[in-house]
Parts: sequence; structure tokens; C-alpha cells
Amino acid sequence: MTSNERNSGRGRFIPTLFNIGGIVLVNVVFLIVLCIFPEINIASPELRETWLCVNVAYLPAIWLAKIRTHEGRAIAMERVMRNVLLDVLIHAAALLSLMAVMHVDLAARVYAVYYAMLTPSMLVVMLLGHYILKRYRRSGYNFTRVVIVGTGPTAMRLVQAMKQDPGFGYCILGCFDDNLDPGFEGSYRGGIDDMKNFMATHDVRQIFFTLSGQSDALSKVLKIADDNVAEFYYVPQIPRTLSRKFQLHNIGQMPVLSIRHNPMKSRFNRIVKRGFDLAVSGTFLLFYPLVYIPVAIAIKKSSPGPVYFRQERTGYRGRTFRCLKFRTMKVNSTSDSAQATADDPRKTKIGDFLRRTSIDELPQFLNVWKGDMSVVGPRPHMLKHTEEYTRLVDSYMVRHAVKPGITGWAQVNGYRGITDELWKMERRVECDVWYIENWTLLLDIKIMIRTVLNAVHGEKNAF
Repeated sequence: MTSNERNSGRGRFIPTLFNIGGIVLVNVVFLIVLCIFPEINIASPELRETWLCVNVAYLPAIWLAKIRTHEGRAIAMERVMRNVLLDVLIHAAALLSLMAVMHVDLAARVYAVYYAMLTPSMLVVMLLGHYILKRYRRSGYNFTRVVIVGTGPTAMRLVQAMKQDPGFGYCILGCFDDNLDPGFEGSYRGGIDDMKNFMATHDVRQIFFTLSGQSDALSKVLKIADDNVAEFYYVPQIPRTLSRKFQLHNIGQMPVLSIRHNPMKSRFNRIVKRGFDLAVSGTFLLFYPLVYIPVAIAIKKSSPGPVYFRQERTGYRGRTFRCLKFRTMKVNSTSDSAQATADDPRKTKIGDFLRRTSIDELPQFLNVWKGDMSVVGPRPHMLKHTEEYTRLVDSYMVRHAVKPGITGWAQVNGYRGITDELWKMERRVECDVWYIENWTLLLDIKIMIRTVLNAVHGEKNAF
């Protein structure tokens, strides 16, 4: 047994470490606040009761951490941020309730300063903790051994998803299938009956079943999982463009899955996103003249024509709107049909710079302010492309279920620029649909930060 294998079982201590870290942090911040307000009598009995309330109020967060074990290993950072904010909010409510029950008085300004310090501190500590955990897993520790039942496209997609980020900590021992798929590329271990001996000698922790319509195979694998105390997961055969986020309903005793989850159906979420768009675009537009004046002069000197390039594009629910950009090309007749290429002769020198730095997209904050676009969302495409790709790409029009954005999930994942091959547009649509069905405000903030970082570092597809 290797050292990595001996360390694979240490994961049971990780939730405890996070809980201890949270308890330590609420106490450290409380001590700092006491130092900020020296008029507080540290030796008073009332302060000891307050300190007790501060600690007891963290118990709901520990309880929630146990419930969240269903989220699994592949937890995105925005989900971590959401959980931390929820924990802090619950802690604040629990502390108020406990102090009311125990008749403990805490000045409002002390309470406000405490949570003003605790919230960012908890975010930093927990994000850093998960970052360290992912680095730890990438080094070969804290992994879980899994096997996959099936060798078809669904199984291959699952393998790719698990291997996409070693920080998830999945150690794939192999795939089992009575009918080996001709196109399978991976570690094939034999038929389902071969799993029995394999499970007994390899300490498998999780089984992922990817076959469909095979009740006998499902029953066999379920029994193997139960006999070996392994966790069982059923993976439905669903196309790439459908969400990984489903809602389970029941009609009598019959389970039914809804596969189109759109958070923007909620009026509250629409108000939050629109408010965020107005705040960001309004702030940017205050300083817009500082960008517009030098860029406009450079564009005018580069070639004859207007400063802005206006193009009709497909927007929310398929409606057409006029999208604004700084003009980066000489005036030409193919701008509404041909995408820009790396060495496009239509581009001006200043236009090439504006494209590489994404400065050409900044006028779209005017579209955001007007309401035609959002800061974050699927990029709007030319009308010609909408007509073409609607026929070629499944679920293409689903990306128009929300307002188009200046930047998006597809762009920060490398799917920007020319779509000269069909697979590039297919991947872009997958990202767009995933974004729509998994939207949160924190996800928008994450995409904005990654967009800025990509612009600073430079992107090979920005031309």
C-alpha cells in the first residue's frame, strides 16, 4: 500500500477541520472587536455570557455543514462563498435570538463592527481552506476510489468531468460493462460480474452507474454496492446541453425530473441581476469619457468612418437589438456576415489593439444601461449566425432565455473568438446553457473577475 493510498481515508477529518477553523475565527474576531472597544468590561459576567452566545450561535453552521455533504467533492468557489454568507447570516440571527433569551445586551455598533469584520474574514479563510484542500488533492491525497458501470458516451463524459480538475479527488479504478462500447477509450475491467471480486480487493468507495434501460444490470450493481458498503450514484443519459442541475418532483409515487432550470424565472433574481447591471454600468459610465475621448481620436486617425460600430444582433428571447462596439475595422460590406480572423486585413492597427485588450466591447455598457444587455450573459451573435446555428446546434436558442452579456461563462473558459469549426460553437452553447441554469450573483462576480484577469494576461483567441 502506497503512502497516497494510506492518506486516502483522511477525508473524514476535513469537515471537522473546517468546523474548528470556523469556531476559532468567530472567537478571534470577537477578541479583536473587544480590543477596538476598550470601554467594554472584559471581566464582567455579562461579557462571558455574550462570549458563550457567540460560540453556541455557530452550532447551526456546523449542522448545515453536515447536511451539505450531498454537494460532493466538485464544489465551485461561488458555492463556497454562498454557503459562507448563509452561515454568517444564520450566526447573526442565532446570536440575536440567544442574547434575547439570556437577556444579554450588546451595543448595536459592536454587533455591526463584529459582522463587518467576520463576513470578509470568514470568506477569505474558507476560500483559502478549499483552495488548500484542492491543492492537497492534486498532490494525490484525500482521493476517493470510484468505478464506473458503462463504457458508452455518458461514461466517457463522466470520466472527463472527473479528470477535468484533479482537485475533485476522484481516483477512477476502471469501467465495467457487459457490452463494451466500440469507441471506448479507457480502463476496461470486464463485465458486471467481474465487479464482485474487484470490489473486494480494491476498497472501492463509490460506484457510478451510467447504463440506461437495463434493470437487471442495475439490480446487480445495487447489490454489489450494498454488499461492499459503497455509495451508489445513478447517472442519467442526458445530452451535453442539458443542465446538470435538476429538480425532482413526484406524481403519486412516480419520480419526475424537470430538466430546464432557469433561476431568471424568479422575479427576485431578475430584480437582483438588473440592479447589479445598473450599478456596474452606471459606475463605469461615470468614467466613460476618460476611455471614449482617446479611443475615439485614435479610431478617427486610423481610418475614415464612425467611432462606433453598430450591428444588429440576437438578444433576449430572440429579439433583435443594435449592439455597440468601438470600430476596429475599415468600413466594409462583409462586417455582418464574416467573423474576424487573426490576420484579418479589414482590421486597423488600433482596432487590433482594442480587440486584444477587449476595449472594443466597452461601449456595450450603454446597451446594459439601456436594458438590451447584461454585464454577464451569453455573447450576442450576428443574425446570420443565429439563423445558421439554430439548424446545426442542439439547444442553440436556449441561450437566449436571458439577456446577452458583455462577457460570459463561455468566454472565460476559452470559447471566444472565431467559430470556424462546429464543435467550437457547440462548446460555447454548452457553457451558455450551463450558465443560465446555474446562475447566481456570485457566479456573475466570479466571471467578471476572471474576465479582467484574462484581459490583463492576454487571450490567444482575442482577435
